[in-house]
Amino acid sequence: MINLAITGAGYISKIHAAAASSFSDVNLTAVVDRYSKTAQSFAKDYNLNRFYQNIDQLLDDGGIDALVIGTPNYLHAPQAIAALNKGVHVMVEKPMAMNAQEAYQMLEASQKSGALLMVAHCFRFDPEVRWLKRQSDAGRLGKIIRTKGYGVHQLWGPSGWFTHKVQAGGGAMADMGIHAIDTTRFLLGDPQPVSVYARIGTYYSKDDVDDTGILIVNWEGGIVSYIESGWWQPHTDGPQAATQLYGISGFGQVFPTYLLDQSGKDDPGFSHPRVDHCPQSLYNDQMSYFIDCIREHRTPNPGALEGWINMKIVDAAYKSSVLGEIIKVE
Repeated sequence: MINLAITGAGYISKIHAAAASSFSDVNLTAVVDRYSKTAQSFAKDYNLNRFYQNIDQLLDDGGIDALVIGTPNYLHAPQAIAALNKGVHVMVEKPMAMNAQEAYQMLEASQKSGALLMVAHCFRFDPEVRWLKRQSDAGRLGKIIRTKGYGVHQLWGPSGWFTHKVQAGGGAMADMGIHAIDTTRFLLGDPQPVSVYARIGTYYSKDDVDDTGILIVNWEGGIVSYIESGWWQPHTDGPQAATQLYGISGFGQVFPTYLLDQSGKDDPGFSHPRVDHCPQSLYNDQMSYFIDCIREHRTPNPGALEGWINMKIVDAAYKSSVLGEIIKVE
């Protein structure tokens, strides 16, 4: 039996709790939230016998094998490092941290303790994304030349801590652009970024974080990716996040998902538009993978390394936008 705790009692934590509750050998046992009444309410909803206001209280009581972190971004690193140092396996929501420096500290804590660290880049578990990756890996598109992706909310955006830089670190780029960055890397086989050029700004709100972004990433091997991020945008090309691959021998995309090559159009038959772009089943599959990694003590992918590299790209994007220059990614 794996004893699992969750930090945060908001929307995403409820989704992770529902995912954890679907496994007979996972005991969802505790929640941490700084607001005591919120923690108590969450505990009641999911029949938890333990609730706390901070991570130290949870870890001091012990009896936890794994932790899912669903708190605001500024808490990701300190909560993850505290748990990892105690030998507790961690799955942390995206973005992994406030910046790449924090992400690297999390990676080091995982390596030092031997506890696993997974980053919840959920689209790696999406059936449509995985279908396109299998086609690309099989060579149906030929050599990939370029990609186009986006993570955009049309005519709406989040509120609360998401819109405060001190708690979120960044805006639409950190919240939605990170989806497009990671999905692109996954489809390409996790190449290393070489350089980033970006234009990022705030045009549709009065928040102190960005609501609009465009970045160009050059990868090792010569592939170039164009990525959009946004909240409150007047238009988006499709659902909230999608990626296109342009190869020498063909074209493939997700949402709607299909492939074009010399033999014509290959439509795998996924329904479009999807009723829910991020269905519960997506998070169930992600949780199943995390639990399997714990059972087998297998390094997760997306793990600390993938999350750290994504954060280096995000950091480079913000720096590029400020300086107006191409930023090399070390």
